[in-house]
Amino acid sequence: MPHDAPETEIVSSMRVCCDGGEGALGHPRVWLSLSHDTGVVECPYCDKRFIHRDFAGDQAS
Repeated sequence: MPHDAPETEIVSSMRVCCDGGEGALGHPRVWLSLSHDTGVVECPYCDKRFIHRDFAGDQAS
């Protein structure tokens, strides 16, 4: 069963960086590429969802 991402961020770039946002309590910094088909990517560590602003209206909240 799919679960909701704990946090969603609308971004303007197709490549984003995620470090968990918690400083020393976060996770290793990773660079992620958004899908050119869906405009979405989820961090494999913290499940934060990044949505490109051009696709934001297409995503169900």
